[in-house]
Amino acid sequence: MPSPLLLAAARSERMRDLVTSVPLTRGVVDRFVAGNDLEAALGAARKLGREGLEVTLDHLGEHTREAAQAQATRDAYLRLFEAFAEHGLAAGADASVKLSALGQALPGELALDLAQEICAAAGRAGMTVTLDMEDHTTVDSTLEILGKLRGDFPWAGVAVQAMLRRSAGDLRDLARDGSRVRLVKGAYAEPPSVAFQSRHDVDRAYVRGLRLLMEGDGYPMVASHDPRIIEIALALAAARPPASYEFQMLYGVRAAEQRRLAETDRMRVYVPYGADWYGYFMRRLAERPANLVFFLRSFVSR
Repeated sequence: MPSPLLLAAARSERMRDLVTSVPLTRGVVDRFVAGNDLEAALGAARKLGREGLEVTLDHLGEHTREAAQAQATRDAYLRLFEAFAEHGLAAGADASVKLSALGQALPGELALDLAQEICAAAGRAGMTVTLDMEDHTTVDSTLEILGKLRGDFPWAGVAVQAMLRRSAGDLRDLARDGSRVRLVKGAYAEPPSVAFQSRHDVDRAYVRGLRLLMEGDGYPMVASHDPRIIEIALALAAARPPASYEFQMLYGVRAAEQRRLAETDRMRVYVPYGADWYGYFMRRLAERPANLVFFLRSFVSR
């Protein structure tokens, strides 16, 4: 399970100010984040494409409290789609969108309106959009917005966190024809009342969810770096038509395994970029002790 201490730090403004003020070597953040700007995202997509890997791009940012900031996030995605189309990188590419960055917590339907604009622009460019799933308080809102988006954009996808106790029911509803679902373990600190707490229970929940998706009529996106999960997914996928599922991994994590899977299966890399990297970066540190060791070692070697 992710470290509760680091997950708490990811939400702390004081820790954000402290960590982002330290002159980290670029190698530390660059292990998990492609860079600060659109040019970095384009460069990462080109490099991964040469290795046979597809991409989903995440313009980093979350928990927007101002409409102007939410609109700026929309504009960043519109520039992304335009640039990817211009450079011949749009075909098969996906954009991952956090609704909290589009004003999900604000009154009214601002997040829905901006998500519709993002989906429309993605469609014109020949790309798709997947809604990221955040903490459990946002699940109902995210699925409601997804349902409205799919009326005009049936290819709109969503992430589901296996650690949440409710996710089996959500997956049953989503495992239908054309539905794109990214199954993740979960990277948020959640109370026992709504989420499984032990690694063993989360893994079991993931496999149950994976089975629901593989036996359904949708398009499963297996987002895991766990070798056992990958082997189980391959066994379950053997009964499915070719190209009816894909694997996904994070930028900078198990790159050699990404290339190995790409030799036989569709493999997509989640590529985050942008200046607002702190929350994403801290969740990556929280997920695996090795990531934290890498982070701390950078200070010793400076």
